[in-house]
Formats: sequence, C-alpha cells, structure tokens
Amino acid sequence: MRLHEYQAKQVFSDAGIPTPASELAGTVDEAVAAAEEIGYPVAVKAQVHVGGRGKAGGIKLVDDAEEAEEAAEAILGMDLKGYTVDRVLVEEAVDFVNELYVGVTMDRGEGKPVAMVSTRGGVNIEEVAEEDPDAIAREHIDPAFGMHPYQARKAVYDAGVDREIARDVASILTTLYQLWDDRDGADAEINPLMVTSDDEVIAADAVFNVDEDALFRQPELQEMEEEGEFAESELDRKADEYGFDYVRLSGNVGIIGNGAGLVMTTLDLVDYYGGEPANFLDVGGGAKADRIANALDMVFSDENVDSVVFNIFGGITRGDEVAKGINQALEQFDEIPKPVVVRLAGTNAAEGMEILNEDLVTVEQTLESAVQRAVDYAEEVEA
Repeated sequence: MRLHEYQAKQVFSDAGIPTPASELAGTVDEAVAAAEEIGYPVAVKAQVHVGGRGKAGGIKLVDDAEEAEEAAEAILGMDLKGYTVDRVLVEEAVDFVNELYVGVTMDRGEGKPVAMVSTRGGVNIEEVAEEDPDAIAREHIDPAFGMHPYQARKAVYDAGVDREIARDVASILTTLYQLWDDRDGADAEINPLMVTSDDEVIAADAVFNVDEDALFRQPELQEMEEEGEFAESELDRKADEYGFDYVRLSGNVGIIGNGAGLVMTTLDLVDYYGGEPANFLDVGGGAKADRIANALDMVFSDENVDSVVFNIFGGITRGDEVAKGINQALEQFDEIPKPVVVRLAGTNAAEGMEILNEDLVTVEQTLESAVQRAVDYAEEVEA
C-alpha cells in the first residue's frame, strides 16, 4: 500500500521528523486560502502516486495569491501520467542550500533491511544507484536488534554528510528505520531531505509504502488507504473492473501474459534486451477471448506504451481462444494504435497461430524473438 505524500508526511511528522508547514486542498479556493495562511512562497504539489511530478507540471512554486490560483487551476483536474489530480498539497517553500537522500527498504539479496544515505538528493535515486553506486552509503540492519546508533552515524559518515548536520541526519535515519519497522513498512524515503542555511534539515518530500498483508496490524494506516483512494488511476480502476493482476511501471513496452512467473520472465527479458517494461499484467489461467480483449484495452489505454508483447503458454488457457481475443480486440480499430507481437505455445498453439490475423499482429515463434521485436518497435517509436 502506498501512502500519498501528505499522508507520509503526517506519519513522519508525528514521529518527530521535521516537515514543512502544509495543508491539503481539493479546490482552487481552498488552495489559495491555504497559501495565504501558510505565507508565501509556497509549493503547490499534485497528490498522485507517480514520480517526476515536477517535470510533468504537477509541482509549482508560487509567490502570491494570483500565482497560487493559477497553479491550483492548472494542477487540479490535470491528467498526470494516467492519474487525475483531485487534491494538492500546499506547502511552505524551503530555502535550501543542499539536498540529501535517506531511505530504508528490504535488501532481499542480503535478507536484511538496509538503511541508505546519499548527498545526491533531489534526483532519481535509482539513476544514482546505477550510475554511481558508491554515492549511496548502505548499512544493513539485523532486524532482531534494530538499528544501533553507531550504524546510523556510520551511514551518515560514509555518505560524506557535513559534520554540522550529521547528528540531525543520523537521528532522522534512526527514526525512519523505527517507523519502517513498527509500521510494517516496505519502503521509506525522504528525497530530498533539504538542508537550510541555518543547518536545519527538513523532509521536503516523503515516501512510505506499507506491506498490504500487515494492514490488519495498522488500523491507522488502513484508514489512510481508504482516504487516499481519490487518486486511483483510470488504469487501476480498469484492472479492478476486469479482475487483472496489474502493476504500472515506468517503461514503454506493454506486457501481457498468463501467469505471474511467465509475466515476470517477460519483464526480465525486456530489460535484458535493452527495453523498459511498461506494466505487469497477468490475465490468469483459462483466459477467454473477451478477457484477452480487455487486457489489450488496458495496455492500449496507457499513453506510455509504444509496443505490446503477448507471452501465452497454453495449459488451461487455449491458444485458439487467445488468438480469437487478439483478433476481436484489434479488428475494432481502423488503425492499430500500438504494434503488437504475439508468442503462443502449449495447448492449441498451432491452431492459434493459424487464427491470428497477421495483418494486425507480428507473430514470433520464440519468446526471445518476440521480446526483441517488441523492444525494437518501441525504440522505433521513440526515435
């Protein structure tokens, strides 16, 4: 379960982590009134579950009531990467001189929680990890004993945080880990943790994701989940309506398969061949033609998708039924919105291959060749 920024900041603030003064608003008038009460300058921030809000126009810094009104009018109701913005967080602007990153997650390779600190905050931490992994200090924690004070200090020291603020950053990291542990966290991040000219550290953003299977132990967070449903995306609503296991990702190669393992394998192959997966979509076993058509409807509805790859292995699911569904979905279009690549194997796969309309799809005999073709198609669109 993902908390919205305003919810995560409430959790962090209640635990003693400094956060800017802020107020949630659902209308333009509410946003302007909140800005007037907080005092300018303020940031008007879309409350949706996506990254890169600033680059997409979902965060605006304003200096007066006129600008606050314009910003709220522009952001409220906008479509931000598939999410309709229903509320904004109006927040005190922080005059900062530096940006840090602190976070806690589970390192599944080590089988332990890991606390992380970096002086390269304010940017995509995944890019930092890929381009310069040494820029992130990591400290693994034994969950039986929790985070020792020396571990927090070591992570901060290894990251190269200035001495003047090191104690405060270590304290915030310790609190963040305690929240992660006590609240059944999956990921907890502050990016950026802003440093002011007075050597104060303030959580200018907040991410807190919780293990859904543990929500029965977290009634307060469960209430937040229900409150936060206002920003559910159209794709999420479609997934619920169709009964799909669906997760939206950040890439542009749409993926449809029958079975979680098969879909995960396809995701890995897309990455292996240089592409970026746009989603995880499992249609399940025994998928009939109408279910396949619904899956295509979902993937085509994602504006980030540039190509689609089907990976179907027939057990309960019959290849001829899948082929009928693909034809049924695509024949309604005068022009196919995205190139579709299909790989069928297993029960009635040969029959399915004969049924497929190759004027509408590209058919590949192996999974590897299907993924490569889909990645190539996506690259051609980008070019």
